[in-house]
Amino acid sequence: MTEKTPRASGEEAAGTSTSAAASKAPVILGNEPGSFARGVLAHRHPALVRRVRDAFPYGRSRHEALDALLDEITNGVVEPLAPAEHDHEHWAVLGQEHFGRSWYDAPFLWAESYFYRRLLGAVGYFGPGPWQGVDPFAPFKRAELRGDAVEEELRALDALANVTAEERATALLHASLWGNRADLGFRVAAGEPEAKDAATPALVADDSVLLWQLLPVGAGSTLAVVADNAGRELIPDLILIDHLLEQRHADRVVLHVKPYPYYVSDAMTADVVDCLRRLVEAPGEAPGEAGRIGGRLWKAMTAGSLEVRTHPFFCAPQPYGEMPEDLRDEFASAALTLLKGDLNYRRLVGDQLWEATASFADLTTYFPGPVAALRTLKSDVIVGLEEETLGALERSGDAWRTSGTHALIQVRR
Repeated sequence: MTEKTPRASGEEAAGTSTSAAASKAPVILGNEPGSFARGVLAHRHPALVRRVRDAFPYGRSRHEALDALLDEITNGVVEPLAPAEHDHEHWAVLGQEHFGRSWYDAPFLWAESYFYRRLLGAVGYFGPGPWQGVDPFAPFKRAELRGDAVEEELRALDALANVTAEERATALLHASLWGNRADLGFRVAAGEPEAKDAATPALVADDSVLLWQLLPVGAGSTLAVVADNAGRELIPDLILIDHLLEQRHADRVVLHVKPYPYYVSDAMTADVVDCLRRLVEAPGEAPGEAGRIGGRLWKAMTAGSLEVRTHPFFCAPQPYGEMPEDLRDEFASAALTLLKGDLNYRRLVGDQLWEATASFADLTTYFPGPVAALRTLKSDVIVGLEEETLGALERSGDAWRTSGTHALIQVRR
């Protein structure tokens, strides 16, 4: 590997695999200087605290709480939630091994998740008080949706109106995969952003053929989609969902989103509605393709063929192997569960330093039904690569695991 990797504990991520390989894959921590995880904890989180502090006219008590959190994550140890917090007991169990220790010594997945819970507490999101239920990340999401880039991307949809269903399906799948790197120009011919080096393809694993086999036209199936980010990444997800419903790859889509603000840009129900409005109100002639898509999706929600759901587990610092039974039953009843984004991938295979050639299928055997991962690489975790692909990536000299310049489509039937 060309980039540094963090030190890690020997703990096994529960539920990901019972194979001998699992016990040998260390859990990622943030205590290695220069590692991706260390950078998130040491730089990204403090910067986010300051950004949120400046984004709202919070009063003195909120400022003091944010300043205290900033001091804790930079200079202190992990503190438990106050006993009066509504979920104090829940986090007391999840964090009992980590309280009183450095943030860097906790599992990276846990530390990230708990940071966002603490940030919401500092701004008064859970109330009572005037800031109860106010999304601290809403200004960033709305600014993105109002930007000129989104308008240009939605205009570009008109170019797809007259292509074949197969070409459209490929273009929309890749747009959903790449999110805001796809430029939503949906380049039918190119299909994906170009890699800097032709020897290292941008798409490092591609099981899209199997994905389409699991969603045959007219099968009357239900597709579960677990969303990742809002804004420019959620819009192409919604456009792909429209295509799947229109072409009868699925008769019903259940879109799972977060129950409260999480990881800055993660999608909630309000973000789904904002994106639908952005599509409906998109520029175009009477209306343009984006407006037609938005109108169909709006009707699909009212008719029940597109349903938005949420669950507390989507904001938990645990792998999917520990999902509760009600969520397991949800996924078991779907023809396919499509997990979007980097965080869902980490929770799917385990936030561990696997060998990059470890079997994706073996590590996801626990999942209750067929599962697909669409992910742009933005963290150290990666499995399922071919030896030849891995060799080319390692020789490239790039930080390919974390730079967002590469992506994958992996499917387990």
